[in-house]
Amino acid sequence: MTNILSDSAYVVESLPELWFGLVMISLGVYLLLDGFDFGLGMLFVEADETERERMLAAFGPLWKANEVWLVLFGTVLFAGFPAVYANILSRHYLLVFAILLALSLRGLGSKLREERDDDQWVRFWDACFVVGSTTSPFLLGVFVASWVLGEPSALAVAPIVVGVTVVALSIVLGAAFLAIKTRGSLRERVVRRGRAATAVYVGLFALTAAVLFVRYPELEPVLQSIPTAAMVVATLVFATLSVGAMSNGYYHGAFLSAAGLAAVFVLFISTLLYPAVDPAAGLSITDAVVSPLSLNLTAVFAAVFFPIIGFYFVFLYTLFSGPASPETSYH
Repeated sequence: MTNILSDSAYVVESLPELWFGLVMISLGVYLLLDGFDFGLGMLFVEADETERERMLAAFGPLWKANEVWLVLFGTVLFAGFPAVYANILSRHYLLVFAILLALSLRGLGSKLREERDDDQWVRFWDACFVVGSTTSPFLLGVFVASWVLGEPSALAVAPIVVGVTVVALSIVLGAAFLAIKTRGSLRERVVRRGRAATAVYVGLFALTAAVLFVRYPELEPVLQSIPTAAMVVATLVFATLSVGAMSNGYYHGAFLSAAGLAAVFVLFISTLLYPAVDPAAGLSITDAVVSPLSLNLTAVFAAVFFPIIGFYFVFLYTLFSGPASPETSYH
């Protein structure tokens, strides 16, 4: 009986870590899934009209579903750490509105371009699509870095560097996704862009670590730790595998390697944050977590709905697997 009680107590005490993990998993899956949408939007800028129709056919059935993970990130953060949710949204409310505007431009641009045949109309909404797809990952990177580093201003150097890093990572993901979904000259071009973006991303990842080391002395133990060294090695390995797979026509392997880059990046961010969950307010995960009763109830809901959401996405991506064609309707 004593062992059972001690095991139950351990489970309850572990729930704050579990919810911290769910927050970061939601953020990581969103970065991966909407990241390749953002990358597609940035690569959209140099495509001709036929290529753009093909790219939109690949993008159209998935992007709205991918944004579920952004909503889920906010929901999990609110359910587990409501004080942190309130703090970071009030502290960076202008940045949050800018992110919503950028996401709206991305969505409206891809949708409204189809409503009229006028060239000027199409060019305008194509430009909105590209601008929204570029600024969204940048602003999201700035937002996450400002939260993790406890920066009161989004204009600090480190958040801006992280924002640019997320832009480069999105291009890597977008190129890997399009290499699977397209053929011919479009695939050849996005493969070249993907290889270049991978090299840029590795450089920016190293620059991010250097900036953090110089400007945040309190992070030196984390940055000099064995887990961080392992993440640096993993980044180099995944980048090498991605470039090699793209160069040799193993496009699904390239996408998996790009996904590995995204996973390592989110793990790096999580390592910098833990055990805090709101450094600016001095809150750790145990300080900010909701009451045990609420945490237990929400844990039950999470245990039910996370697998359902996961199965739905497996079904969705299975349904829309394979290359997209210009004849595929975006609507």
